[in-house]
Amino acid sequence: MRIASVRTRVVSAPYVRPFVISSGSSPELVSLVVEVESADGHRGYGEASPMTAFTGDTMAGLRAAIAEHLAPALDGRDPLDLAGAHVAMDTAIRGQHLAKAALDMALHDLAGRTAGWPVHLLLGGRIRESVPTAWVVGLGTLEEMAAEAVEFAGKGFVHIKLKGGVDPALDVELVRLVRAALPAGVELSLDANEGYDSTSAARTLRAMADAGLDLIEQPLPHWDVAGLAALRGRVGVRVMADESMQSLHGALELIRRGAVDVLNIKILKVGGLYRARQIAALAEAAGLAVKIGTMPELGVATLAAVHLAAALPHATVPADLVGPLMVQGEPLAPAAFTSATGGWVKVPTGAGLGHELG
Repeated sequence: MRIASVRTRVVSAPYVRPFVISSGSSPELVSLVVEVESADGHRGYGEASPMTAFTGDTMAGLRAAIAEHLAPALDGRDPLDLAGAHVAMDTAIRGQHLAKAALDMALHDLAGRTAGWPVHLLLGGRIRESVPTAWVVGLGTLEEMAAEAVEFAGKGFVHIKLKGGVDPALDVELVRLVRAALPAGVELSLDANEGYDSTSAARTLRAMADAGLDLIEQPLPHWDVAGLAALRGRVGVRVMADESMQSLHGALELIRRGAVDVLNIKILKVGGLYRARQIAALAEAAGLAVKIGTMPELGVATLAAVHLAAALPHATVPADLVGPLMVQGEPLAPAAFTSATGGWVKVPTGAGLGHELG
């Protein structure tokens, strides 16, 4: 087989509730769908949803990177040669992880559909038949956030992730309020999105631990790996890196420094399933747990995360697989997420990623 064409199109769906984090509010989830077609007519699909404030990527930049650099680099190549595809893409343009991730997903999807295999078999197998997912509560008033946390814990979600990072004192109060209202078996984490500083973070996190927090995500700026290392093991909660972990090399530096207990692997952020597996292998060798995160994304990229979470034994922190549940009228893979309202996503067993495109 040879890659014959690469096409892109933009899709969107409005959020049920505007999604608010410390860097801003989004009324809709907008994604770029990438289609890779082989010369013999097989097709695979990938997806990238840029969050400009988080990664610096824009939709126009993604489309230009694919059209002007990445698609020409892949033209005529064997779509099953995933390692070679990444070498070709990295040679063509530096960075552009989201664009590369969308193409990487499409190549995995194409390979799976050609062989008749679900993508998790290309990733090593299936450790779990269903993947637990966290519910992500966006910023709002304390009362609104607590009510949403309780609502989704009641629906069966075993892990609630709160967004924070704007006001540390308010975050402590939020954790105290939500923990008191949640069933005892529900895990509670808070994503500070780099919102704390090194002088007060330890005090804040100890107060959160006392209030019942289980895990803190990216409390310090992405560049402060030394600060994360200073917090780990001293604040009573597990520390997870997200913004600090943008690549294979970033993951290696976090491990070398002993900076985290958990790595949040977002397929888009690190450049695709191929790179995500490399990072996961580093984490496993270091004895770290991983969480499979999302930006969030619509159905195609979220399905890629489902397959990855199903294939990794140490993906023990519930994944963020809620993008399709946060929007009205999921346009790419609605059937795959109809049962996910109970906090679990069934791993597709059909060929490819399991979406309904093409």
